[in-house]
Amino acid sequence: MTDEGWDPVGFRAGIQSVLDDFLDLQATRLAELGPDAARLLSEARAVVSGGKRFRAAFCHWGFAALAGVPEDVEAGAVRRASAALELLHASALVHDDLMDASDTRRGRPATHRGFEAEHRRATWRGDAEQYGAAAAILLGDLLLTWADELLRRCGFGPERTAPAGDVFDLCRSEVIAGQFLDVSVQARGHADVDAAMTVLRYKSAKYSIERPLHVGAALAGADQAALDLLSGFGLPLGEAFQLRDDLLGVFGDPATTGKPAGDDLVEGKRTVLIAHALDAAPTAEARRLDAALGGPLAEGEVDELREIIERSGARQRVEETIATLADEALTALRSGRDRAGWDPAACAVLEQLAAAATQRTH
Repeated sequence: MTDEGWDPVGFRAGIQSVLDDFLDLQATRLAELGPDAARLLSEARAVVSGGKRFRAAFCHWGFAALAGVPEDVEAGAVRRASAALELLHASALVHDDLMDASDTRRGRPATHRGFEAEHRRATWRGDAEQYGAAAAILLGDLLLTWADELLRRCGFGPERTAPAGDVFDLCRSEVIAGQFLDVSVQARGHADVDAAMTVLRYKSAKYSIERPLHVGAALAGADQAALDLLSGFGLPLGEAFQLRDDLLGVFGDPATTGKPAGDDLVEGKRTVLIAHALDAAPTAEARRLDAALGGPLAEGEVDELREIIERSGARQRVEETIATLADEALTALRSGRDRAGWDPAACAVLEQLAAAATQRTH
């Protein structure tokens, strides 16, 4: 903790240290498999490096809201449990990039593209693209397995980890089913605002904030009533978080997002932003936007589609929704602090995290 409430840089460094130690252990276990396993471990290290660590932070402070800021041995156990959420996140990103045919992630080649390029350079047999896809599927699966292992072995006894594991099981089911909802929506080429919000809620909002809060709270001994109260904060905040991500996917600066300009337009994502734009834009412009989604776009075409979305009022409408959801979340958080006796220091940090999650530029 610092005078401002907490040290986010130090927190992220602590999570990275846990992940590095855990991957060192896995590297030792898999050493007998030789250089191919080492290549997979090297990519694992790359995909779990960096990032904002929002999921880990919400897990940690979800615990602290109910049990107070952890110290000493307990702090280490909470840190390891929180890091498990980052392994889940890395797994989802590796698989998501493959399903979206994304070329980059955080300014480096997406996992499937990196292994595909390696196959081409080595002039190996078979199809390079298929090799890259296979490597990404396997790495994503491995990260998902490791996430469960790290949570179970975080340092708390089974009386704590079993309830947290139940939340984690639900979280993984939701995000995988949400991913399938997403690819199905893209395949059909249509999603109204309600359908897009459902995808957003289950693919991202719940696993980004609500369920990490629940995992931390379950480790602190939370009952269902406490989890429900935390949902009042975490779910609307998670939705606001993903709506911000959707805006950045169209209007974000590639220098800060690590993704090409208008990447969501090229990938054809049927987000809430796009649903609002298709509803509100003049017929000709809506048809132009709809037809262009998911195809190769020159820089000028990206700018044209951005202007259609802007003129439709969709961007402003999403901004207003973000603000409304963030206010709803903060009202619930303050109610939990005042009525349920949540730790005031933890609630202060959760307010900071809420602002960081909804006002970010990358």
